[in-house]
Amino acid sequence: AVVDTHDWTVLINDDVEEFIGYDDTETSIKITRYRKVSAKGEEFYHIAFNYTPFYAESGGQVGDTGYIEFNGKQTQIIDTKKENNLIIHIAEALPENITEEFKAVVDVKNRANITKNHTSTHLLHDALIEILGTHVEQKGSLVKAESFRFDFSHFNKLTDEEIRAVENIVNNKIRENIALDEKRAIPLKEAKEMGATALFGEKYGDIVRVIKFGESIELCGGTHVGATGEIGMIKIISEGAIASGIRRIEAISGETTENYFNNNLDTLIELNSKFKGSKNILKSVDDLIAENESLNKKLQGFAKLAAKNLKAEIKQNVKQENGVNIIIEKVSVDSAADVKDIVFQLKNEIEDLFVVIGAEINGKPSLSVMISENLTKKYDLHAGNIIREIAKDIKGGGGGQPFFATAGGKDVKGINNALKNAHRILSSKTL
Repeated sequence: AVVDTHDWTVLINDDVEEFIGYDDTETSIKITRYRKVSAKGEEFYHIAFNYTPFYAESGGQVGDTGYIEFNGKQTQIIDTKKENNLIIHIAEALPENITEEFKAVVDVKNRANITKNHTSTHLLHDALIEILGTHVEQKGSLVKAESFRFDFSHFNKLTDEEIRAVENIVNNKIRENIALDEKRAIPLKEAKEMGATALFGEKYGDIVRVIKFGESIELCGGTHVGATGEIGMIKIISEGAIASGIRRIEAISGETTENYFNNNLDTLIELNSKFKGSKNILKSVDDLIAENESLNKKLQGFAKLAAKNLKAEIKQNVKQENGVNIIIEKVSVDSAADVKDIVFQLKNEIEDLFVVIGAEINGKPSLSVMISENLTKKYDLHAGNIIREIAKDIKGGGGGQPFFATAGGKDVKGINNALKNAHRILSSKTL
């Protein structure tokens, strides 16, 4: 999409916008600059503050949301991004009195859920290395409030046992309630001596921030829980390949996990009630599947018998004109496959045959034309050409080979006219 970015309007010359969001989720701020941005027919505003509690999208973690407020009027911050080290707050409108001092407030529930998911990625990374091996490296991540995903190097699909083992390690670390050990500003060399893992695609300066939860030690600028117990529990929802040698895990944590288990439990309880409190639901489901398969086989047998009877009935109505055996009928069938089976059987049983079958299938008209090969040559008949002509009566279209063609349409009422036109076309060729 084309993005039209206007020039900045500078209110206060302030080269450094300090991020204070590790410690504070609300504070007083001044707007230092703003600009209008147009994209996809909508207008937004980029707003910069002198300092901010809003975390800007970085390292896979999405940006904070919230609002700024002056004199009881709120301006919603719908996203926070970073551009050339400047933290940009995105709003749908500019606040009034832009030169005043505002209260900036981060959506703390949203931030808390993001934070739980971010710390979960660190614990997950460590657990994957423990279960799969030291070749595992992070290749990317996305940390949102609702869920998180984690991309890593590994060549095989994880087994159910491996996924369960990884989950168990992470959830055990959560239950241990390991406190955050944060080194906010230490030399990169010292961080590496601590064994800190540098994350894929991230650039680091000489001074870095280290996040440690027990054995998990990573260079990271994201927001994290004060102790792992705040996460509650994680659940891996899916695992699969996204590129050669790279896998992706999608998972949830916290309240989302609780809702996930409650929803599944509700389904299980409802299922149990449908089996009148069966002690073994799995066996009851297996029995139901087996019964369904048995009934389907019987239905298929009945369908074949019905098709056989219908074929015999149609065969009795064959008429002969100018040496051509003609069957032009409207029939009642369940599927186009049934019609195809019947007309091919008729072709094998009757010589010099011209068959046109009309039917209403699932509320829509269907036409089929079958012609013996010798007739196609003798009278220059082409089933595909005939079907295209008569399909106009059912407001549809179709095509096919010289000896067999089909068409569908929209107007069921046109079937009878289509059949009459088929007979007219045959007569014009054979007279």
